[in-house]
Amino acid sequence: MIADIILIVAGALFVGVYLSWRAGRIDRLHRRVDMARVALDVTLLRRGSVALELATSGLLDPATSLLLAGAVHGARNGEGPRDLAESDLTRALRAAFSQPGFRSSLSGNEGADELLTEVEAAAHQVFLARKFYNDLVGATREARGRPVPRIFRLAGRADAPEFFEMDDSLLAVDGEPSLGRLAS
Repeated sequence: MIADIILIVAGALFVGVYLSWRAGRIDRLHRRVDMARVALDVTLLRRGSVALELATSGLLDPATSLLLAGAVHGARNGEGPRDLAESDLTRALRAAFSQPGFRSSLSGNEGADELLTEVEAAAHQVFLARKFYNDLVGATREARGRPVPRIFRLAGRADAPEFFEMDDSLLAVDGEPSLGRLAS
């Protein structure tokens, strides 16, 4: 009789500890997703800043500068869904860098190489931050979707995180590198 009670209490204690551990894990994953989202937002803002600096630098022709500045404005002001606005900025950067003779026309301009390198680095950082964020979202959604967390509602009332999909490709449509050294 006492042995049965001890087994029941030990089993209940084990289940309670396991459920608490799973709930803590899901909570930690949600916090990591939140931190990754902040990091992604910071890299998107940095890319927008250096793209705006490029647009106002005088290194581009007026039409491309206007297109790039408009794309930065759209991404910063939240005109429409953020992923679409950021994809528009990527396409504007790709258009600026894919102009025939773009790099050769900038040789000799003071500070042009540093600015272009900064734009390329910011674009690459966006790619990495988005990939990291989406990997964490996938892990969190997978952990939430398992049977035990679903049955016992271990995620609480937290919404499932959403993937952030955008065009951040460093390659042009024809497969040629369009953002220089980082793409090769």
